[in-house]
Formats: sequence, structure tokens, C-alpha cells
Amino acid sequence: MGADAGMSGWTVVDGLRTYHRAFAGPAGATPVVLVHGLAVSHRYLLRLARALADRHPVHAIDLPGFGRSEKPAAALDVRGHARHLAAWLAARDLAEVCLLGHSFGAEVVAATAVEVPGRVSAVVLAAPTSDPAARSRSAQILRWLRDVPREPAWQVPVFARDVRDAGPRRILRTLGHSVHNAIERDVDRLRMPVLVVRGGRDPVVPAAWAARLGPTATIARAPHNVVATDPAPVAERVARLLRSTAAPFEARSNG
Repeated sequence: MGADAGMSGWTVVDGLRTYHRAFAGPAGATPVVLVHGLAVSHRYLLRLARALADRHPVHAIDLPGFGRSEKPAAALDVRGHARHLAAWLAARDLAEVCLLGHSFGAEVVAATAVEVPGRVSAVVLAAPTSDPAARSRSAQILRWLRDVPREPAWQVPVFARDVRDAGPRRILRTLGHSVHNAIERDVDRLRMPVLVVRGGRDPVVPAAWAARLGPTATIARAPHNVVATDPAPVAERVARLLRSTAAPFEARSNG
């Protein structure tokens, strides 16, 4: 497998084989862990992983039940996924990481950063769900349907494979967990830097909701899947955040 494709690996966490794709990146740079959204997997995040990998080591994980990871008997809720991700970080001996979660993945990384703050140096919430004004399964589905025509067609075969892997029952049950999760409560407890990234044409994540969660970078004309459609500007915002968080540490180290 070539460098652009990254290296595949599995780690057994709580009895479940958990898949990740890793890109080496420069030694000493902050690792970035990418966490996918509902129904999908690491696959749509590979363009962002490659855009980041010249500046940071990158790990794109498949949550339990999704992508190439093993399936637990029941769909995990946000807390269950957060505990699994925290255990995976420990098993991989990853610390001082930047957690970047997209959509439902943003809920998972916020909860994980609350669970193990000592392992997390920064959090990026990309198109975070779910806005309290649409915190029901039907309301979220309606917003996603509005987003579909705004997404590029190249994503269709990627997502079709991911949906087949996860199965509709697991997807719907996970969505049910998502809409009962108040991500803002976790975000309010975070003490590390937080950046929100959203697309300017995202009907799922309104600007006011994004601003409620933290400083927001809006990528003009991008839809909900901004991490897939616009990887270069997202990667630049992440790198800029991590440069700003590294500067005070370097100043203290050199003082």
C-alpha cells in the first residue's frame, strides 16, 4: 500500500477489532484523529487525511459497528462510542491528540475529550449535530434530505458501501441515541481549544448553532460533508489551530 493510501491496522478494544487508517506525518507534530459521522466510515475522510498528513500524523478510525470495525451486539450510544475511542487512544498509546469529529462524530469526540482530557490537546467539531431546534430523528432526516442535492455525486458509491456495512437498523438506532445527546453540555466542560468548522451551505448545521459551540470557521459554498468536499481549507484551519496551541507550549519550554 502506497504512502498516499496510509497504513491499515486493527486494534482489539473491549473485545472488538477496531479498524484505523494511519498516515505517518512529520515526527513530533500533534497527531490528528479523525472520527466519521453517522452511517459512514473512515473512507470519506481519506481526502482530509491526505491533506493533513504533510503537517500532522493522522489516524482515521472506524467506530464499532461501522466501516471495517467489528459490530457490537447493540448500537452504542454517544457515551459508549466515547469510552471505546478513549480506550482505543490508550491502546494505541496516543496522547496530546487533536480529535476531529464530523457530524455525529463531533458528538463522540466532545464526549471523549470530557472522558480523557489528559489525552486531548484540541477538539475540532466539523458540522456538529444536533441543533436543539431539530433534535429528533424526523427533523434530522429532513435536514439531511435538504443537504443531499448540495453534495457531489462522487460520494454516492462511498456512502452506499458504508450504509450496507452498517445496516439500516444500526443506523436508525444510532440516530436515536444522537438526538438524545446534548453535545453542548460536553462542549461547555472542555478546557482545551475548540474550533467549529461548517459549510456555508449546510442546512443541517445552521450558523447560529455552530456559533453556540465555539469559534467557527465557515467554508463558503460547502455542504454538510465539508470535511470530504473541501479537505484543503479544512486542513488549513486545523493546522492553524494547532500552530496557535503549540506556540504557548513552545514558549514555556524555551523559557
